[in-house]
Amino acid sequence: MQHDEFIGQVQARARLDSRGAAEAATRATLETLAERIPAGLSENVAAQLPQEIGEHMRRVETSPDHPVTGVRMTRQEFFDRVARREGKDVPKAVHDARSVIEVVGDAVQGGVTDKIRTSLDDELATVLFAGSTGTAPG
Repeated sequence: MQHDEFIGQVQARARLDSRGAAEAATRATLETLAERIPAGLSENVAAQLPQEIGEHMRRVETSPDHPVTGVRMTRQEFFDRVARREGKDVPKAVHDARSVIEVVGDAVQGGVTDKIRTSLDDELATVLFAGSTGTAPG
């Protein structure tokens, strides 16, 4: 999948009014996901995405004293971070993040989506992987 196709799919699934909004939703979701999942898994996902998209998962900087990957966060904390980065309220950020995750699921192979899901606590995984169909437009 190419960058333009990925962003176009996010825009269509989230029913966003611009490619810029789809880019913002993608960046916010993937940067937050990269903080939440283990670094190795984040790199695996990034390697299977278009380069420009994958970079959002590689921008997380870690140090031995302050790891910022694999960070435990509640469902609310996760979506608060996405909303803050995207500049939207939480319900719209949830909707957009679900759309991004759907497109990621289409773009990656090798059970990576299942690995993402199992690396999250059940409550967050249930909401994030619930799909965007039927939720409020972003």
